[in-house]
Amino acid sequence: MPEIVTPPLLLALTAILGYLLGAVPFGMVMARVFGLGDLRKIGSGNIGATNVLRTGNKLAALLTLVLDAGKGGFAVLIARAAAGEDAAQIAGLAAFLGHLFPVYLGFRGGKGVATFLGTLLALAWPVGLAACGVWLAVALFTRYSSLSALVAAALAPLWMAVFHSGEMLALGAVLTLLIYARHWQNLKRLRAGTEPKIGQKK
Repeated sequence: MPEIVTPPLLLALTAILGYLLGAVPFGMVMARVFGLGDLRKIGSGNIGATNVLRTGNKLAALLTLVLDAGKGGFAVLIARAAAGEDAAQIAGLAAFLGHLFPVYLGFRGGKGVATFLGTLLALAWPVGLAACGVWLAVALFTRYSSLSALVAAALAPLWMAVFHSGEMLALGAVLTLLIYARHWQNLKRLRAGTEPKIGQKK
C-alpha cells in the first residue's frame, strides 16, 4: 500500500463515491437500452459483458465491457486527481466491491473482471495492459472467459512486481482473491467440463 496521507474523512468520501460508481449495473442498463430483457433471467444470470454476449448482441456486450472497465478506471483517476495515490487505491477497491455487491441490485452483482482490468489500467497501465493481454491470450486459446479471468488475476501480482508497482501488491492480492471467490462455481464447472464458452448460451 502507498503511504496514507489523505485525511480519513476524504478517504471515506472517496470510498463511498467509488462504491456508488462501481455499483452502476451497466450490463442491466445496456440490456434495457437494447431491449434484451432482464439480464438476470438470461444465460448465467450475471450482469457482466460475457452474459450480455449470450443474448447475441455484440454491441451491447462491448459497451458493457467498456463501461464496466471504465467505472473502475474513472474512480481511480478521479480519486488520484482529487487526493492522491492512497485515495486512488481505495477508490479502485470500492468501485470493484460496488460491482460485486451493488446496492441498486440488492447486493447481487457481477464477477468484476472488466472492473478489475479497468482498475489495474488506471492504477498502473503497464500492469493493466499485461493483465488484459493475458486475458485475451487465454480467451483466444480456450474460449473460456472464466479461465481467462482466473489466469489474468493470478498473474496480476507478478506483473506488479515486474513493473515495479509493489505498492499495489496488497490491493492486487485482495482483488485476486475476490475474483477467485466470485468464480468458485466456474472453477467447479471447468473441472467438470461443463463450463460454457464465450458466446455459448448456458
